[in-house]
Amino acid sequence: MPSLAAKIEAILYLKGQTLSVAEIAQYADCDRDAVQDALIQLMDDYAHRESALEVVETKNGYALQLRDAFQELVQTLIPVELGVGCLRTLAAIALSGSMRQSELVEVRGSGAYQHVQELVERGFVRRRRPPDGRSYMLQITDKFYQYFQVDDLSALTSQAQTTSEASNAQ
Repeated sequence: MPSLAAKIEAILYLKGQTLSVAEIAQYADCDRDAVQDALIQLMDDYAHRESALEVVETKNGYALQLRDAFQELVQTLIPVELGVGCLRTLAAIALSGSMRQSELVEVRGSGAYQHVQELVERGFVRRRRPPDGRSYMLQITDKFYQYFQVDDLSALTSQAQTTSEASNAQ
């Protein structure tokens, strides 16, 4: 029969979210003191082995998570899911090559501020303040080209214009 620590490890893995001691005790069908002892054992075990995972205590409870040293792999291996609004904002930036955030907001509306923040955090857009200090300049990054497997945006831009012109002619 597996140890309580192993059972808790399985619970944390399967739930994939932070759980309180009470929730873990309920799932493990044992008392809170036993859960706390097993969590200490489990955290100690992870601390002493070279594992990509760790058990961490947060303000909301305990979680099994990937160590910070491996976060770059997450961004490389797991596809990023962007909402439609974010994708449209990213497309506007990509097709312009480089644009001021104020221009983007004129085109996309005030929701673009949140989109830009998300795109910067995910590494698709670089934001820098120009010498005049007014509005940020926005540019796509190499990650954009890698993620969307695009080598040259000018080919896409001319193809989009041709498609748009053909559509308007009909």
